[in-house]
Amino acid sequence: MPFATARTIALQGAVGHLIDVQADVSSGMVGTTLVGRPDVALNEARDRCRMAVVNSGLSWPTTRRVTILLSPADLVKRGTHFDLAIAISVLAAAGLVPRQPLEDALFLGELTLSGGLRAVPGVLPMTMAGAGRGVRRVFVPETQAREAAMVPGLAVLGMRSLAQVVAELRGEEVPEAPPVAPMSGSRLLTWRGQGRVEELDLSDLRGMSDARYAVEVAAAGGHHLLLSGPKGAGKTSIAERIPGLLPDLAAEEALELTAIHSLAGALEPGDGMLLRPPFIAPHHDASKASLVGGGSGRVRPGEISRAHAGVLFLDEFPLFAADVIEALRQPLESGEVTIARGEESATFPARGMVVLACNPCPCGNFHPDARMSGCVCAEPSRRHYRRKLTGPLVDRIDITRHILPLRLHEARDPLAVPESSASVRRRVEQARARQAERFWGRAWRLNGQAPGPVLTREWPLTAAAQRQLEDEVFGGRISRRGATRVHRLAWTVADLHGPDQPGEEELDVALRLRTGAPLPVAVLERAR
Repeated sequence: MPFATARTIALQGAVGHLIDVQADVSSGMVGTTLVGRPDVALNEARDRCRMAVVNSGLSWPTTRRVTILLSPADLVKRGTHFDLAIAISVLAAAGLVPRQPLEDALFLGELTLSGGLRAVPGVLPMTMAGAGRGVRRVFVPETQAREAAMVPGLAVLGMRSLAQVVAELRGEEVPEAPPVAPMSGSRLLTWRGQGRVEELDLSDLRGMSDARYAVEVAAAGGHHLLLSGPKGAGKTSIAERIPGLLPDLAAEEALELTAIHSLAGALEPGDGMLLRPPFIAPHHDASKASLVGGGSGRVRPGEISRAHAGVLFLDEFPLFAADVIEALRQPLESGEVTIARGEESATFPARGMVVLACNPCPCGNFHPDARMSGCVCAEPSRRHYRRKLTGPLVDRIDITRHILPLRLHEARDPLAVPESSASVRRRVEQARARQAERFWGRAWRLNGQAPGPVLTREWPLTAAAQRQLEDEVFGGRISRRGATRVHRLAWTVADLHGPDQPGEEELDVALRLRTGAPLPVAVLERAR
């Protein structure tokens, strides 16, 4: 029977659809037809696959009519990873490959004209989708075998060429093949930066007890944070040390994050599971599509999704474009990003900490006390700069702190030994363990992700603290959204300090963290 089916995956965002690549070789007008809504790159697969088959020492049915259907036909298909499945289905239809081994197998990879198998983005989410649909074996480029092997219960076969895949399906000895060049390594710079951040420690910074406590609370509960202050005060320095306070990712988080990086093309061939929380710090000239996701053709996750379960640091925040700032409002509230492009709609997780840093004015020297201010900015310029620090976006930020430069007596105090990141991290891990126990079986893991109505109903404040919080709301000092975030903060403060339920003391600290008011001395002593 001149008909065969090989299987691959079509991605719509992070969702994978199993695709039957059906090939029919029969009499008729000679030629190769590809149907089933392929995009331009996929339509070119006819020529790539034909030359890859011929240059692998195999025979393409050049005297017959070849029809290839990508089923279901109503789904748009994009990408070059269909190549291997197309070539195998045609060879099977022509009787050169047995059909039975194709039944529970998945084929992923781009073919070169010489028959080599090149790496493609998104192998991990495609493998996960295949495993959920009964696939037992997956053929991938050799450089991505480690990535595919992260999915349990699958036999992963890393191959260098089409000839090796055919030999494996025939049950023959697999021939030698030269290695194929991996995908572009442009993302290596990101990982070097990540490694640099992991080497930083809180013990490098003297003073800043207010900011130290704020980042500890933010790390413990997964809260968003705004740091303001004059240039050189240490905003960037302390933000870059937040990843060192975070525990390793849980298995589910690690797999989810690695899949996102695979989709974005940021996972280098040979990389293993991402076990540490990421630290992503885009330049303030970044576009909206690069930050929240999108792009032409296939929708890719943006930087906010790549920072999932980690830290997205937006330094010089007011310098970001207005449309970028507005686009952050929904992800900050919901913890996910939904992008619609024509017929395609993709949703990516974005449950990371967002840390904003800004100067008090464009020149960075403004101080409320005119005697201490060296600001040279005109007042209209300062107003325009500050306008981006108010409104709906900043209302979604949990913690606001103003950082002042290190004072002389703090720098010279021989008894002021800064606490290390490892010491703070132990407290963060203990606080997160309490949250994990409290939220067991829920869709969220941290206080910063808990829905407000559920907190109010199942984990309320003490009666006195609740009355105090309502006074703040009805007094117009915080919004209803702000009250929910204060409630979350109060629970994180309680998780760090020890009480089983947040009371007035914890609420007072949470309100101060929220509004930027000075913290009590007793609290600051914890962060020295």
